[in-house]
Amino acid sequence: MRVNVNSVRQMKSRGEKVVMLTCYDYSTARILDDAGIPLLLVGDSLGMVMLGYDSTIPVTMDEMLHHTKAVARGAKSAMVVADMPFMTYQVSKKEALRNAARFIQEAGAQAVKVEGGANIAETVEKITENGIPVMGHLGLTPQYINQLGGYRIQGKTPDKALKLYNDCLAIEKAGAFALVLETVPAPLAEFISRKLEIPTIGIGAGAGCDGQVQVINDLLGSFTDFVPKHARRYASLAEITTQAVSSYKQDVCSGAFPGPANSFDMDEAVFEEFTRSVECG
Repeated sequence: MRVNVNSVRQMKSRGEKVVMLTCYDYSTARILDDAGIPLLLVGDSLGMVMLGYDSTIPVTMDEMLHHTKAVARGAKSAMVVADMPFMTYQVSKKEALRNAARFIQEAGAQAVKVEGGANIAETVEKITENGIPVMGHLGLTPQYINQLGGYRIQGKTPDKALKLYNDCLAIEKAGAFALVLETVPAPLAEFISRKLEIPTIGIGAGAGCDGQVQVINDLLGSFTDFVPKHARRYASLAEITTQAVSSYKQDVCSGAFPGPANSFDMDEAVFEEFTRSVECG
């Protein structure tokens, strides 16, 4: 049975931590699904870790739909949540609903994620009342990076903490089923998590959140441009991959690969008949 919005809400009520990882392709989706990861986020972070952009802002609907389709084909039990990219839900509620519907109808996602607080609450309400689950995202919101002035901790002053708290309440009231809190002081994130009825999923927001999300490339050590402070590497795939491809290169150059086990044989009589026909012209 696939994880759904009720499953996620019940995790919080049972005191069970919500585990989410980003995912951008079919093969990884199969692995994460088999490992029992309940939520897969097709994050617009793919713009940086998969496409080489310097932020999430250049990511387009076509790119997000392309990757979401791949993940949806690989995930059989996990809930697939797709990020709505920059300016696909801010222009109007009508356009936001149309774009959200594309993720569900065309790409096979079960929910969408949007960044913002009270400023997009009516949009969240419009999307959810039309049957599309919405996950919110507050704190450090990468799509607002030009306005925020960089990747900074959010909610560090009393006024900013209060605004963040009120934005969280607004998104919950608008109908979001869960909320990502990014780069928020741990005490503030824990306070918000206790006050909200919906689950909070932290990334750089401490252990007091109802769950955690990480970028899969940070977790596996396959993205080496930089390592965020909030990330923990559980593997070093960049090093392993470098070693593997170096060994492959050496084996090809030395003639050690391919060997008999990697090659296909041919009936000797057939080959002899072929060579005779060539030699005889």
